[in-house]
Amino acid sequence: MNYRHSFHAGNFADLVKHALVLWLLDRRRATGPVTVIDTHAGAGVYDLSGDGVRSKEAEAGIARLMAANHRPPLIEALARAVSELNPHGGARLYPGSPLLIARRLGRDDRYMGFELNPPVLELLTAALEPFPQATARGGDGYDQARAEAAHASGALVLIDPPFERPDDYQRAADTAAAIVRADPRAMVAVWTPLKDLETFDGFLRRLDEAGAKRVLVAEARLRPLTNPMKMNGCAMVVLNAPAGAEDAARQICDWVAGTLGEAGAKAEVWTA
Repeated sequence: MNYRHSFHAGNFADLVKHALVLWLLDRRRATGPVTVIDTHAGAGVYDLSGDGVRSKEAEAGIARLMAANHRPPLIEALARAVSELNPHGGARLYPGSPLLIARRLGRDDRYMGFELNPPVLELLTAALEPFPQATARGGDGYDQARAEAAHASGALVLIDPPFERPDDYQRAADTAAAIVRADPRAMVAVWTPLKDLETFDGFLRRLDEAGAKRVLVAEARLRPLTNPMKMNGCAMVVLNAPAGAEDAARQICDWVAGTLGEAGAKAEVWTA
């Protein structure tokens, strides 16, 4: 699966990921300064009048969120973040994780976003330029996340690969488990698509075999997992999730599945 950020920006999966990331960041910052490490940062901000128009995924995702009434608090928090980036209304610009996080950093917080694609790295660097606590770096995010987390006690690590390489599931699981084994205070959030249960179950088994404990699994399925050629849903898998994370994830996944899903949509949240 090739999950190009610009093509899918603002879709239902971004809503799940970013709403939960904002909550996790707030909870982590409440305990003191935080270092956030982002293995696959992307461009930082996306113009939805480009690839987003062609894919129509933002139209079915963030556009519907912004038009919805009676949004629950954690969905409302994401809507506010998008509104801040679009002061004249609408949702032409959509913030990726780097910009969402950078705009919330305190003086003693840090953000490091890694990006392998040189043209995308240039865009990320430009997006983060106004934020002195945030930096963009080139290179392999998996390896660099492990190295940086070793020097930043209690880091919040985001792993959100494009799943265009056959070993992405394996490397995501191994990297996440290695970080929390080395630092029990670290928190790691991994985003994955949901196409079929066999692939996702294999990812969870890999985490378990790698020694990961206290694993929160939050799924939002837009439709039954019957066609493995489609992204039928997504999951956020959080290692060392803080208290309250299960309720937060349920609020987000219930809203996305119930509001944006098709017949047979559902949310599932549990701790493994």
